[in-house]
Amino acid sequence: MSPTHPAIDLAVIGGTGVYALAELADVETVATATRYGAPSGPIRIGTLAGHRVAFLARHGEGHSVPPHRINYRANLAALQQAGAARVLALNTVGGIDAAYAPRALGCPDQLIDYTWGRVSTLCEGDVDDGGGNAVLHVDFGDPYTPSLRAQLLAAARGAGVALVDGGCYGATQGPRLETKAEILRMRRDGCDLVGMTGMPEAGLARELGLEYACLAIVANWAAGAGPDPDEVITLDEVLANVAAASAGVSRLLAALLAG
Repeated sequence: MSPTHPAIDLAVIGGTGVYALAELADVETVATATRYGAPSGPIRIGTLAGHRVAFLARHGEGHSVPPHRINYRANLAALQQAGAARVLALNTVGGIDAAYAPRALGCPDQLIDYTWGRVSTLCEGDVDDGGGNAVLHVDFGDPYTPSLRAQLLAAARGAGVALVDGGCYGATQGPRLETKAEILRMRRDGCDLVGMTGMPEAGLARELGLEYACLAIVANWAAGAGPDPDEVITLDEVLANVAAASAGVSRLLAALLAG
């Protein structure tokens, strides 16, 4: 799929608690249709630190789309059509490993997919023109683009933003949070953090040929993983932690774009 708009330097997908990029200037709104249907909402394109940036709220700007109903194919295709070649996914997550405590930022390098029933490939026959893509067997050993991860980590160092390097993201179905037993299993499997939107987004980005990396925003301890195993997770706590952890994101983005 070739872009139909001028190239942009970076596309950002916002997760829970991140529904806009306040730093974007001279914003224009692009409503894009794709062969996979409509994305979660409009694409906001503007300038940030002198660079052209696109933003899309994964759940919709009013958080109206649950994780299992997101049209991941349309979201990524719309960003590509808008001119994006590299995508930074902001994912709100729960921490399992001690390094991923609430309010931490991380850049995982692996993932495990526990989701089910989602359209997880471009190789489907239900698109608007009546046919699917050719069968794709893309390499996915490193699910996040290593070069973009390296750029993100270097930008964090340059901007003085603490960023956990590495770790395994476990993608669960949602929208409910996980049980303690599920988190225990995920810990045994090697997961360091848990979220609901990491897949099929990363796999679809690879099929589309997009550079893709995850900036994980830790909103809470996963069930039973924190110092208080009986802690009850509340939405107010999640949103407060996302806001606190996001304080350095604008500096990080500016440094990434400058690099």
